[in-house]
Amino acid sequence: MGRTYVKLGTAVSLMAMTLSGCSFGAAEGLGPPPVALAPVEMTTPPTRAPSELQVLFWDNDQRNARFRDMENWFAGHEVPAATTPRILTKGEPLPTALSTRIRATMAETNAVGVMVYKGGTVRFEDYARGFGPDQRWTSFSVAKSFTSTLLGAALQDGFITSLDDPVTQYVPGLVGSAYDGVTVEQLATMTSGVAWNEDYTDPNSDVAQLNRFVVEYGPDAIVAQMRELEREAEPGEKWVYKTGETNLIGLLVENAVGLPLAEYAQEKIVEPAGFENGLFWMTDPRGGNIGGCCLSISLADYTRMGVFALEGGGDTVPEGWFAEAGSPKVDFGGNGFGYGYQWWTYPVGYGAQGIFGQSISIIPEEDMVIAVVSNWSEATSSAHREAWLGVAMQLSTLD
Repeated sequence: MGRTYVKLGTAVSLMAMTLSGCSFGAAEGLGPPPVALAPVEMTTPPTRAPSELQVLFWDNDQRNARFRDMENWFAGHEVPAATTPRILTKGEPLPTALSTRIRATMAETNAVGVMVYKGGTVRFEDYARGFGPDQRWTSFSVAKSFTSTLLGAALQDGFITSLDDPVTQYVPGLVGSAYDGVTVEQLATMTSGVAWNEDYTDPNSDVAQLNRFVVEYGPDAIVAQMRELEREAEPGEKWVYKTGETNLIGLLVENAVGLPLAEYAQEKIVEPAGFENGLFWMTDPRGGNIGGCCLSISLADYTRMGVFALEGGGDTVPEGWFAEAGSPKVDFGGNGFGYGYQWWTYPVGYGAQGIFGQSISIIPEEDMVIAVVSNWSEATSSAHREAWLGVAMQLSTLD
């Protein structure tokens, strides 16, 4: 069946959507996609105690088992594989010394899968701890870069007029909050000037309180939490990493387009990137998807997403979108590290990162993508990130 769009306008939100399903009006502005797409299904897992769903506080064994099985722990949308999956051709194996280093880094960082794509072929692929090529692994904040891509798609399709538009134009529930005067671009670069605590070890931090707001406010959780935040700087003046703001981007895109992110992603990412193993994306009580987190795909499909970005995204996004999104809109001190539109920028290339060790690194100059999925013992680790940066730098010297 063809995709149905409805442009909701500024006065309508998706807050009325529930886990029982979503309803959208007749198509407006855009025709159906060029191929018939299988339907996106809502999935509902067994009922579990709230204490069992505190992902940040799962132990190692729980993470290892559940990171590959999130669809059986959380409600979400199941997006079918692409009608024509992209073939990832096997190429010449990496030199033995470099393959050995990668496997040693895998063991050191508790990575369960690594794939290296360079020059049009897969040069390295390996798995560990029972994970395999037909399984999917959760993304955590790698999903932010998917949401950024859908923001670009909404611009290309005309559902969002400009990155200079005010956030409140698309999320009117934020009128009268600290987000007055904040632009969509400032939201995308996390330079809103709104205060936020992203401490994963603190149960009282803003990021740890996301679930509490879901429990207390249900469909209104995103706006309810973000309305409570205070301003600490003028818009555009200060960068602070905020998962809550990517959740807002997701809500903004869904309000503008009139589809859950997963359904929009089916046409704008899964199909053109050629995903082979489908995509699972968690939902919240609106029935919309969580923009800042929690989609699950296979290691090869992490790589396909990177190749999709490497190639520029075709006509899904505005011309030059990934070059712009992957450029340092925020500079972290002149050392080559920074932040773009929900992508991290590095001394060489740019990438997506998620807690517990998920990443897609894209090095356009070397025609290279490195995908890593892991189960770190802690949510963040600068040592583990540096270890993989070292691998990437060595890979970038290959012919």
